[in-house]
Amino acid sequence: MTSLAPLPHETPASPRDLEIMRLQLGRDMRGVVSIARRCGCGRPAVVRTAPRLEDGTPFPTSLYLTLPWLTLELSRLEATGLMAELTERLESDEQLAAPYRAAHERYLARRAEIGEAEEVAHVSAGGMPTRVKCLHALAGQSLAEGPGINLVGDQVLAMIDGAAPELVCRCQDEEPGTDPDEHGTDEAEEGR
Repeated sequence: MTSLAPLPHETPASPRDLEIMRLQLGRDMRGVVSIARRCGCGRPAVVRTAPRLEDGTPFPTSLYLTLPWLTLELSRLEATGLMAELTERLESDEQLAAPYRAAHERYLARRAEIGEAEEVAHVSAGGMPTRVKCLHALAGQSLAEGPGINLVGDQVLAMIDGAAPELVCRCQDEEPGTDPDEHGTDEAEEGR
């Protein structure tokens, strides 16, 4: 297997990050390996997770979107029927379908860097390689990898003000109790 370049924005997850993700999700995030992408304010936006959780459960979604405002915007887009429309485009547009299949292979290779879970060895996320099933997963890959890797994820992010190309912070009004200044300076941010 060819070695992939490091994720461009990946940083270690600090205890503060774990607490912020708990507030973002309303539960503890399991299987955390690192933060694959941060919001403009430094909060976790996409977390990289192990392919097998601590309790042994296989977990195929290795790039998991945690940012509440963006999760909400993507849910709104899903409610419009956009996933079916994008799936139809994949079926008729090889210029979109070929890179989407490559994004699937990259997702699998990226997950294999962390570990293996045979039960999900050929399962990536978001419906790849032939369908669009979850915009959150596709956007998560686009944010973590950077533009040009998952063209469908890139297109979806471009539909949301402040999501692409740079991830603009909308957290202050959306996430009470997750102000970075309330918790002091994060070691992961000091290294950036």
